[in-house]
Amino acid sequence: LRRRARKHWGVPRGQCRAVTFVQRFGDALNMNVHFHSLVLDGVYVAGPSGALRFHALPPPDDAEVARVAGQVARRIVRLLERSGLAPDADPAEADPLPDKEPLLALLYAASVAGRIATGPRAGQRVLRVGDRIDVDDVSVLEGERCASVGGVSLHANVAVPARDRRRLERLARYVARPPVSTQRLSRLDDGRLLYRLKHRWRDGTTHVVFEPLELLEKLAALVPPPRFHLVRYHGILGPCAGERDRVVPGGQAAVGEAPACDAVAPPWLDAVGSAVVARAQTASGLPPDSSDSEPVGAVPAPLRQPSPEAPRSDRPRRMAWADLLRRVFAIDILECPRCGSRTRILAAIHPPDTTRAILECLALPSRAPPAAAARPDDDEGEPRSTREAALDTGA
Repeated sequence: LRRRARKHWGVPRGQCRAVTFVQRFGDALNMNVHFHSLVLDGVYVAGPSGALRFHALPPPDDAEVARVAGQVARRIVRLLERSGLAPDADPAEADPLPDKEPLLALLYAASVAGRIATGPRAGQRVLRVGDRIDVDDVSVLEGERCASVGGVSLHANVAVPARDRRRLERLARYVARPPVSTQRLSRLDDGRLLYRLKHRWRDGTTHVVFEPLELLEKLAALVPPPRFHLVRYHGILGPCAGERDRVVPGGQAAVGEAPACDAVAPPWLDAVGSAVVARAQTASGLPPDSSDSEPVGAVPAPLRQPSPEAPRSDRPRRMAWADLLRRVFAIDILECPRCGSRTRILAAIHPPDTTRAILECLALPSRAPPAAAARPDDDEGEPRSTREAALDTGA
């Protein structure tokens, strides 16, 4: 993009930005590492006054897409050679995973090859509904702005017009999608699990079939390593980019700004909350002033009305948790299941002693259930109950 900006616009130093989502899964829940990137089709350039201006660029041609794919393929080869994974290298010396985590390495290898790693069908191919497929038969991308070089395929023919927020959101939801779709997962009469493919394969395969434990091993191979970020920000969107706040919509939230909220607490809430707390403290024997935090029955700070002089932003920096649940999981947590009206938060109780006193006053459990380690089955083959395991461990 910077090279093309210099060619088309004569821009000496343009700044790009992109967001990449690391995808570790394929359509059949197999391990297939690839990347989905949202790239801005232009560059930002600082003007004489220091203000950033965006310069849009025309779409790339097929030759430019092939050049990018070739550069990525060559860099991957050099990276493998520096890591000791050249074709003539000893895999046992280059990759310590089989020695440190042999089961995880087995799950990875079986998932990449489309086979089963454990159980009675260990070593066999994943059962498919339709003709059997050759795992080495990789389809070649064909079409405009598509290229395949040295096993690296690149598809760059999807673009979203400016200000088409709805289509941009659909594209973002697609590139950041999770590995499993519960809508495509069903149970057969014999207890096996049937997973429908999103697209029909070239040989006619439409579904894959797993035993319950086989599905668990496929999902275990898709879990990313610890502290591995699946979303990466590049260029001017990078976390350490000095001009990031100037291009991110909304920018920094104003000091003292309260998040927008439609819930307004009634004036009698403080009195009712104080009465409930006083009753619970009396019943439990706690002193009335046992907590030095804010009043328990008071309205939480995020729900209070902001002062008139507090500045407000036209666009909130983050979405509310209820909006995120509704958009991601299609769950409206603020809708009453009985009458359909909107619910609201009346009070937030933070001090542990006060919370415990209220629960005990209402004859409710005031402690979490004890957690016990998993125990093997008994001699008769029956699984031990959680309560028995907890009693044996002294929990």
